[in-house]
Amino acid sequence: MQKPLEDKLMIDVPVCQVNCIDQEIVNRLKPQVDRIEGVATTFKALADDTRVKVIYALSKAELCVCDVAALINSSKATASYHLRLLHHLGITRYRRDGKMVYYRLANTNIGNLMREILNYVEKI
Repeated sequence: MQKPLEDKLMIDVPVCQVNCIDQEIVNRLKPQVDRIEGVATTFKALADDTRVKVIYALSKAELCVCDVAALINSSKATASYHLRLLHHLGITRYRRDGKMVYYRLANTNIGNLMREILNYVEKI
């Protein structure tokens, strides 16, 4: 059974019938577009609902691994796996406090992005 998005993609999309490139626009945008290289790696990390939940929660508060595990209904090992991946991508930072490890977002921009995406999805 096809999903709704797949159904939409099966419909013919209008395409130029002639090849007419506006070189001025292309030359102006090309350096900006080239800066995007590597961004997909971050989006791949965000393509997991659990990690999105973790990022959203961390946008609200610094949390220990146990708190994250409870929020995502998982074991500490599973929570730790997701947190470690996010840390390796530079999305989170952590600090040790005795036997506890606390995580926070490395940059508030990613939390803002999550809230914007949530607002967008809720309006669809």
